[in-house]
Amino acid sequence: MKLKVDFEVNLKTKEVQDKVKKASEQGLKDVVIDIANTVIKEHPWKTQTGTNARSIAYEVKELEGSIYSTSGYGGYLETGTVNMPAFPYFRPALDKHSKNLPKNIKAHL
Repeated sequence: MKLKVDFEVNLKTKEVQDKVKKASEQGLKDVVIDIANTVIKEHPWKTQTGTNARSIAYEVKELEGSIYSTSGYGGYLETGTVNMPAFPYFRPALDKHSKNLPKNIKAHL
């Protein structure tokens, strides 16, 4: 799952442009961390081995953030298979926290 902040503003000074970009990066990072923590906390198999929960990782580079599972089967849990129903845990976390992005950016300005 990737999140990307994309905006077009007509700011007159480099200093203001840099400040808005920095606030956007920090606001995005806050949201990505919140989503990742919720994914780990509300993982559908948290009472099992915990392998998938421990494999949840995230990264934020400039204005793009990614949250992913490195377990090899995290996607199957999210979307299901022909033999197993879906147990969404990424999408609910995204829906819960993505609305906080503008507020987080504003807080860093």
